[in-house]
Amino acid sequence: MIGKLEHVPLREIWRHEARDFSSWLFENCDVLSDQIGISIAPLEKEKSVGPFNVDIWAEDSNGGTVIIENQLEKTDHDHLGKLFTYMSNLDAKIGIWISSHPRNEHRTAITYLNEIAPADTAFYLVKLEAYRIGESQPAPLFTVEAGPSDESSARGKVKKEHAERDKLTFDFFTKLLEKTNLEISTFRNVSPVIGQNWVNAGSGKADILWDMSATKKDTKVFLHLCSSDADTNREHFNALQNRSQEIESQFGGNLTWDYNASRKRQFIRSISDVGGLDNTIDWPKIHKDMTDRMTRLINAIEPYLKTL
Repeated sequence: MIGKLEHVPLREIWRHEARDFSSWLFENCDVLSDQIGISIAPLEKEKSVGPFNVDIWAEDSNGGTVIIENQLEKTDHDHLGKLFTYMSNLDAKIGIWISSHPRNEHRTAITYLNEIAPADTAFYLVKLEAYRIGESQPAPLFTVEAGPSDESSARGKVKKEHAERDKLTFDFFTKLLEKTNLEISTFRNVSPVIGQNWVNAGSGKADILWDMSATKKDTKVFLHLCSSDADTNREHFNALQNRSQEIESQFGGNLTWDYNASRKRQFIRSISDVGGLDNTIDWPKIHKDMTDRMTRLINAIEPYLKTL
């Protein structure tokens, strides 16, 4: 004979969230521990945090503080805020949020927090249900809806690496512009942008820009023909290339005349291997080189822009 699994409304078992459910969980934390894989030893119910009270204050097997916030309803922003407040005030490394109906938005929020949190900090969103078979006593079922994982840690590591790279790039161009603006006025109204590995400035001619860019290993300064009309860019490029000897003579070296018929935008570049973003010790030398090459490129090409 096989019994039928029957869902039991939580309020039939625990009528009051704090008085009934939190009291039961305090005495039966091993049930939750088994599900999420963390040893939880309860220390105190309704622990005071200023004018607020933590549902359950506990510790893990390493003596670290664990915060458990209970909600026998749909998750809401109020309880998410409480979790942050209690964890920060009690220096907790593990936060567990139990709810009968976790919202998708809060699953996403907990997943995101695990991606960006330090390695010793973890957030769990746990769904609580109850079932019985026939006339048996109801039994709770805890299901982890969102929590730390190798995948979230890997995504978090990538995000942190991107953030560090963005800061490095921003610092590089901030210092570059400080140097360049001492020599020429072209970029004086330009500011670096987070996540962007180039800066550009107007040439005084519509749809033509002066650009400076950097990768990990090298840098470039260039004229950027960026009209939305490919034919206009092609005509401007050809007109300048017809004067390439004079332009390169004035520049004092060879330039890369980068034309590609399959794209709209075209470029006239000067590429340097002095170093790039990763050569932080050499940044002053790299910035000096870029400023010098940008100055020479402007002086070499600018007279011919007036004829376009």
